[in-house]
Amino acid sequence: MRTLVVGGTGFIGEALCRELDRRGDDVTALARNPETAALPASVDRVAGDVTDYDAIEPAFEAQDAVVNLVALSPLFRPRGGEEMHFSVHRDGTEHVVRAAEAHGVDRLLQMSALGADPDGDTAYLEAKGLAEAAVRDSELTWTIFRPSVVFGDGGEFLPYTRQLAPPYLTPLPGGGETRFQPIWVGDLVPMLADALAGAVPATARETTEAGDAATARLDADLQPAVTPVDDVADAAGEDPHAGRTYELGGPAAVTLAEVAALAHAADGKPVDVVPIPMPLAKVGLASLDLVPPGVLDAIPGVPRMGSDQYRSLRIDNTVDDTDVDAFGVEPAELTTVPEYLDVDSDAVEP
Repeated sequence: MRTLVVGGTGFIGEALCRELDRRGDDVTALARNPETAALPASVDRVAGDVTDYDAIEPAFEAQDAVVNLVALSPLFRPRGGEEMHFSVHRDGTEHVVRAAEAHGVDRLLQMSALGADPDGDTAYLEAKGLAEAAVRDSELTWTIFRPSVVFGDGGEFLPYTRQLAPPYLTPLPGGGETRFQPIWVGDLVPMLADALAGAVPATARETTEAGDAATARLDADLQPAVTPVDDVADAAGEDPHAGRTYELGGPAAVTLAEVAALAHAADGKPVDVVPIPMPLAKVGLASLDLVPPGVLDAIPGVPRMGSDQYRSLRIDNTVDDTDVDAFGVEPAELTTVPEYLDVDSDAVEP
């Protein structure tokens, strides 16, 4: 299969390109600056910016599938302001859809996020929701993934936590009670690859209602009913992941304070959380809206945040029923943050 990975040099993109290449796909990574990426020599590289349709359109020629991973982080204020979320997520996705349709691409896998909603509380969630709408309204065969925060080598979640929550005396908005359900990139990427291949491992046959439950929960009237099969698309050509929206979380929900304690414990440093009342945090983060992002980048220890990040910290990033079982995976089999950091979680107190 010829697969174009848009955002193929990012944190998840590089891992997915390597996995697809290992599985024998003919992979092309599209990114603004792809030449510096640590990718196998067998992975083709194409330069392009999703905000410029003409720059990316030629890369879609003769592709069988496209994965859209391009995204700005919700953890930090974009250097161009929050409106950049709409330029990259909404407009960029519309460009990807348009190019895929123009070149007859069969398959689109869209990376979204938990809480994506055209009426979302943050620019990030709103733009992600509008991007999903563009995908659903397309003529393509699509699958949408909504993961919680993704962690792993090269990821930003743990470094972000270390910056936001310094060791020793650790001031945190609301005491760091915001909850996340982190999923390891090494667990997520095989699921993305299986979805592209139309694969359902045999162990998923006993829990085939996972995709149906997610679909009904999100937008039952828009999604086609599909019956999973043993391995790949069935004899009639059905794709078991077509029209699905999967909400994925790791094996356990953890608070920001707990993640901070674990991250610093891996460095041999303790954490003593000092709660900052949310109204005070709101005022403090809103004041950062007035500071140019470039200035914030130059101030050690000050994260590039603002009002949108305050609103984000008021929203738990968890899912009641993770859909990993649609890929033959049990939640307990997934890698936890303590396991990844090689830290005894029982010995860590935030």
